[in-house]
Amino acid sequence: TIAITSGGSDTAAIFVRGGDDNDEIIIAKTVLGNLDVDGGDDDDRIMVQMKSRTKIGSLNLYLKSHRPQAPPPATAPVLAEAGVPVVGRVDAPATVEGGDTVWLDDTTLLVGIGYRTSPAALDALRPLLPGVELIAFDLPHWNGADEVMHLMSFLSPLDRDLAVVYPRIAPTRLMWLLADRGIRVVEVPDEEFASMGPNVLALGPRRALALDGNDETRRRMERAGVDGVVYRGDEISHKGDGGPTCLTRPLLRLDS
Repeated sequence: TIAITSGGSDTAAIFVRGGDDNDEIIIAKTVLGNLDVDGGDDDDRIMVQMKSRTKIGSLNLYLKSHRPQAPPPATAPVLAEAGVPVVGRVDAPATVEGGDTVWLDDTTLLVGIGYRTSPAALDALRPLLPGVELIAFDLPHWNGADEVMHLMSFLSPLDRDLAVVYPRIAPTRLMWLLADRGIRVVEVPDEEFASMGPNVLALGPRRALALDGNDETRRRMERAGVDGVVYRGDEISHKGDGGPTCLTRPLLRLDS
């Protein structure tokens, strides 16, 4: 398992789903801006419940799946107990997945539109996020609907002015936006895209957790001033095809 903890007093919640699809487990209630991540038994493969944290609360998202799937109603009361208000819910036919939503700053949310997050998501999200600019990007077809391609498959923010990007499949408008906002790009080389080189979890400003084996990406991050740590991930990541941002969903980050 992956345990996410902090010594702070503010609380939020993060959820994982075990082997049984109906079996939800809370593994942490405290998730703050600077995260401590401890790797557990590699045999425990988990998937974090996709949720999206906003400045005013959390959203319950309807996930795209190849089989019928209902939204997870059990999470709302636990979030409320943890002090995280639920400000809204996205229901079918709109679908949104957490990996397709990236907060560029406090008032700008990037949304990737593809096989997992539908165009209807934008109309569903706008009334729930007053004062937030939603900027949508079409995701590449890549290998089709059977392969999960999220916005965060090729974009991982590391700080307010730094992001890891695999630019060869990044939308041109996204690269323009990053440049216009003064966000420096750490480019992932071609040979490290398939091994999830762009999938990097920010533990704090310029502190990052990455999958071991992407040595050139790690060197480039270090040259940009990033203090990075790695985990092996032979079971939980390589076999499940999910990097650290796929396996976690921070619900609250502090400004410092």
